[in-house]
Amino acid sequence: MVESIGFSNMLSLAQTIAIVGTMVMTLYFSRKQIQSLTLNVQSTVLNDLVEKIHKMGEMLIERPQLAKVITNTQIDHWTTDLPFAFYVLYICAHAYSMRHRKVLNDNEWAGWLQWMKNCFDQGTIKEHWRNVESEGWFDPAFQNFINKEIAGVRVKSRT
Repeated sequence: MVESIGFSNMLSLAQTIAIVGTMVMTLYFSRKQIQSLTLNVQSTVLNDLVEKIHKMGEMLIERPQLAKVITNTQIDHWTTDLPFAFYVLYICAHAYSMRHRKVLNDNEWAGWLQWMKNCFDQGTIKEHWRNVESEGWFDPAFQNFINKEIAGVRVKSRT
């Protein structure tokens, strides 16, 4: 009879451990899922904002005189390439944000990084960046990234 009481107690202890273990695992995976959901919601909100910026960029390219609504910069200086430069810079900022949210994997980021470097090396975006960077249009972390990682980088020519 003493042996059966010991076995019964051991069985109850094992069941309790199994229940607690299941609850801990459920809690762990629920937290992971909530973190993933939070990241998805943040990315969706950021994507919505970027879509609005893209639409605004299209409007500014079509009608540069609208720039007076958002800046007091002389409209004479707003040729079609300046709104397009902002458009490109906001695309770069969005790619940077998606990388920091771990939405872009290493290969995708490498492609975007090379694209940004090429734009700054081969195009006139670097001059536009120098003109608008001090005005605070972009996230300070993104500004530091461009200044340290992109603006000073020269892509080696292929021989």
